[in-house]
Amino acid sequence: MAQSAVTYREVLEVREYRYLFAAWGLSLAGDQMAKIALSFLVFDSTRSTGLAAAAFAISYVPWVIGGPLLSSLADRLPRRAVMVFCDVIRALLIGAMVLPGLPPGALIGMLFVAGLFRPPFQTARSALLPEILHGDRYVAGTALDGIIYQLCTVGGFAGGGVLVAALTARGALAFDAVTFAVSGLLIYSYVASRPAAAQRADDEGMGSRAGGGAGSRRRGLAAGASVVFGDRALRAYVLLFWLASGFMYASEGLAAPLSGLYGGGPGTGGLIVAAAPFGMCLTSAALPRLVPPSIRSRLIVPLAAFGCAALVLVWLRPPLWVVLCLLCAAGVGSTFSTLLNPLFGRAVPAAYRGRAFGIAVAGVSATQGLAQIVAGVVAAHSRATSVIGVSGAAGVVAVLAVAAVWPRHSAAPARAGQPDLVGQPERGGGTAPDSSAGPAR
Repeated sequence: MAQSAVTYREVLEVREYRYLFAAWGLSLAGDQMAKIALSFLVFDSTRSTGLAAAAFAISYVPWVIGGPLLSSLADRLPRRAVMVFCDVIRALLIGAMVLPGLPPGALIGMLFVAGLFRPPFQTARSALLPEILHGDRYVAGTALDGIIYQLCTVGGFAGGGVLVAALTARGALAFDAVTFAVSGLLIYSYVASRPAAAQRADDEGMGSRAGGGAGSRRRGLAAGASVVFGDRALRAYVLLFWLASGFMYASEGLAAPLSGLYGGGPGTGGLIVAAAPFGMCLTSAALPRLVPPSIRSRLIVPLAAFGCAALVLVWLRPPLWVVLCLLCAAGVGSTFSTLLNPLFGRAVPAAYRGRAFGIAVAGVSATQGLAQIVAGVVAAHSRATSVIGVSGAAGVVAVLAVAAVWPRHSAAPARAGQPDLVGQPERGGGTAPDSSAGPAR
């Protein structure tokens, strides 16, 4: 097992990944711009803040539905074809939203349908990465993905507002449609075509073992769930990802009341929301470069516990600058998912990888959404700082509970049908589903 960390430059020297990375960045930015542009478009035509909020929030729902139900496409069909098809459909749907005269309900519905094609795109991409990036390049590549995800999330929101101001909402939507078209073209032109994972499993005579063969009766959501939850290590990985992320990011739903508690407005709320992603960006960039591969898996649980523990101190209602530092520290802790992701990808059989990522990301989307709703309800009867502190404490308890069943071995024999990455796939420090794939940080 190689002990030296690779550089991001070495990762970007891999031709397929370089273009896949560029295409994905375009898709991410396009997703954020579409939400901003449609929200403005709906508000301008209806003057309804409720409909404008619904236009913005509807894009999160497809992850809960499309994640588990559509992620099997990434295993049953060639992954490059899935990504190109999803980009083409989204380009057409977003482009059609530019047409004048469409009622707000139709616009929101079209964005929802377009959003359904994001989960299969992301799961296909996540499942393909272990076949493109080998060894420590895979770890560094997932870290780079996490950084660009955070940057595109913030930049997409800011860029969407700028484009709406410069081009009008319909002009911004047209630009968004172009980003998806260019993304699909890059993937089609520069990413190699590979057989479907299920077909390869059949060709190698492992269809019955992996459950991913074309003739298997266990394909689909139930098959993916049985793989994830039937394996002790994978079960621990997703539970840590879901629980730690949910409690850690419950504070995002309290940005407005927390800002009001400190006498601030939207600007303060923006700083509150940006603090954790800022901390995650800094640490995601440094960890794969500074921490030797041999000890990364040992940091996953401690980082998750640290991220939740940092929020406990918010309960004391310290000055605002301290709160921002604590939220930033929570973001540092949330980089546990950056280290968890490669381990998860290596531990899942290749024929199931798309479904496994889909289930994991759908679960964390639901967990974070539920945590934010509960936090908002409780905050109506208590101080926002107290709610955040209690959420952090609950997160520490949850992480410690998962730690009790955490796999103790850092390596295990390679699964059949998997690329032999970094010598042997690590099984004792797992990874959560691609944290950069969905709404989760």
